[in-house]
Amino acid sequence: MGIKRKCKLCKSRFTGRSDKIFCSANCKAIYHQKLKQVTNTATSTIDKILHRNRSILLELMGKTGVSKKIPKSLLDLKRFNYSYITGFHINSRQKTVHYVYDFSWVIFSDMEILIKRLNS
Repeated sequence: MGIKRKCKLCKSRFTGRSDKIFCSANCKAIYHQKLKQVTNTATSTIDKILHRNRSILLELMGKTGVSKKIPKSLLDLKRFNYSYITGFHINSRQKTVHYVYDFSWVIFSDMEILIKRLNS
């Protein structure tokens, strides 16, 4: 006989394995749908900014470009949001390389930015 537990969603009592946390497949599905909805709501604003940043880099780089140096003012003009990135690292020259999906960019002291497309 299983252990008496409370469903994580509806709080009804049920019997089952010790690792079971939902009383039914329906409660489990509803719980995960709500969790996904909360996650989507919380991340949609950030995703939009990241996608916009990537679109700006793609527009400046072109479809086939691999590397391009541009003035920082050009990104500023297009309202590129420098605060939102998908990753970063410090290269061997102690420059911070920022990533937005499949693009990287580095700011130089002369206020120029080197954009690179990562290998696909």
